[in-house]
Amino acid sequence: MKILVTGGAGFIGSNFVRNLLANNYKGYEDAQVTVLDKLTYAGNRDNLPASHPRLEFVRGDICDGGLLHELLPGHDAVVHFAAESHVDRSLADAGEFYRTNVLGTQTLLDAMPASGVQRVVHVSTDEVYGSMDEGSWTEGSPLLPNSPYAASKACSDLVARAYWRTHRVNLSVTRCSNNYGPYQHPEKLIPLFVTNLLEGKQVPLYGNGRNIREWLHVDDHCRGIHLVLQSGRAGEIYNIGGGNDRTNRAITERLLELTGSGQEMIRHVADREAHDLRYSIDDSKIREELGYEPWTGFEEGLAATVEWYRDNPGWWKAVKYGAEGAGV
Repeated sequence: MKILVTGGAGFIGSNFVRNLLANNYKGYEDAQVTVLDKLTYAGNRDNLPASHPRLEFVRGDICDGGLLHELLPGHDAVVHFAAESHVDRSLADAGEFYRTNVLGTQTLLDAMPASGVQRVVHVSTDEVYGSMDEGSWTEGSPLLPNSPYAASKACSDLVARAYWRTHRVNLSVTRCSNNYGPYQHPEKLIPLFVTNLLEGKQVPLYGNGRNIREWLHVDDHCRGIHLVLQSGRAGEIYNIGGGNDRTNRAITERLLELTGSGQEMIRHVADREAHDLRYSIDDSKIREELGYEPWTGFEEGLAATVEWYRDNPGWWKAVKYGAEGAGV
């Protein structure tokens, strides 16, 4: 078994790779793994066990069709994580998001029919559904993205569907709720707030903090992806959730407690443009069809995540400030 993981040096992709190499996924023991990653600011070789004998790393661009035509043959499956993913960056400059997320997906799938690859999982996000006041999105809910990032992912999902339909690519799509866990880039809410608090810095809370997100530990997300890779139906979408709804204010309060910080460490900042109020997904489909369930309790997972950042300042300071900041 040989698997290509695009974006495999990023937060979620590297978790999937580490679990593959640790033989944690039934049916994929001893799989050979190729990681394709451009190593933008969010990709990090230190997220991967560089010397592992079953890992091959290729630095390259998902938009490089020539590279993909050379790289894909010989692989049995592709798990496609490669994407620009930070909403705030997409508000400032959306171009790279459409290039990577839409054109990159199209370029990958365009190379697929002639490659001999038998299976593809396209990893997406619940943000493609937009915002809702009540209830939960199912896989059949309309796509109503509200940020350039979310719109680019919705476009990539439609590209994926088109290649399944017109080229018969054996492809499934996953859409997850907000992830957290070790090795997450400090631009995202939980690692940004944790690392700031560990440094004695205030945390920037958008607006009144009433925005609600559903949280999913990255280990659980990747187990769900493995189930879809192994047994998901072609052309189908699978929501992967954690069932942990929290306001951003509640997350902030808990992180203050876990780091021994006081209320004075909260700094309210102007709300993000078109900030989605609430995300919530119905993941009953993957639970009923594939036997998925999250294993990590939110309180346990959040506390362990804080401890990971506490124990690994060299990793996050290098990411947050550049290599020169690792010893700060």
